[in-house]
Amino acid sequence: HGGVLGGSIAFLMWNLPGFVVLTAASLFLYDIIDPSNPPIWLLGVPPAAVALIFKAFYGFALKLDTLGAALAMGTSAVSVLINHDENIPSNSSQFVYPVLLFGGGLLTFLDTYRSKPIGTYSKLPGLDDGPVEQTAFDRKLGYKIGMEIHHGIFMFLFWLVLLVGSITLIGRGYDNKYLEIFEIFYRTGSLVFGGGVVIVPMLQNEVVPKWMTEDQFFQGLGLAQSLPGPFFNFASFLGGTYAGLPGAIVANLGLMGP
Repeated sequence: HGGVLGGSIAFLMWNLPGFVVLTAASLFLYDIIDPSNPPIWLLGVPPAAVALIFKAFYGFALKLDTLGAALAMGTSAVSVLINHDENIPSNSSQFVYPVLLFGGGLLTFLDTYRSKPIGTYSKLPGLDDGPVEQTAFDRKLGYKIGMEIHHGIFMFLFWLVLLVGSITLIGRGYDNKYLEIFEIFYRTGSLVFGGGVVIVPMLQNEVVPKWMTEDQFFQGLGLAQSLPGPFFNFASFLGGTYAGLPGAIVANLGLMGP
């Protein structure tokens, strides 16, 4: 509605409340309570977080057709397989999940060309489909957004330089706490497809037990799920617990940036 500036303002206002609360929790929560002996009310947060994730998955699964349900069960089996398997590295999820998503999309695409597709589609592709003409609304929307192709190319290259540069510096042993935080969250944000909860196993493998205990991780997860705004604000809790206010800011920018 308001172009790049309007989008930036909307993003900031949508993101700010959860970011403030989760950053404050990361800075002060464990000064008030003992993370190894939390109060009773906090013990219920991790199970509630798991329940919220399952609720989101179940609600999504109800909307799937036959092919979608089969793909969901297959990918869920793979997720269970790679979780804490002795022979599969813990960080493999960051590569496995994008591959599963690509494979699911490819199978769905091929299914649309079957004479009797397994899935249910509102419109199947046809050889006689002509080019789609741009409507007046489309042209007006493009004018409002105010971005040309070269802007998109620049943003893609900027993303790629940051991703490759941060990974390269960490790989060469450059020792900086904030670069470490940025690299983890920027790499994770660049590999996440399919919704916020996908980051949970990926970040858990990165920060537990190096930055915090598993209980602290799930306590922050429960808080993030219960707050307004994007779930990616969870990054501010993780970064803040590890490196204070600067860590919260760097982690949030890293995960949201891509």
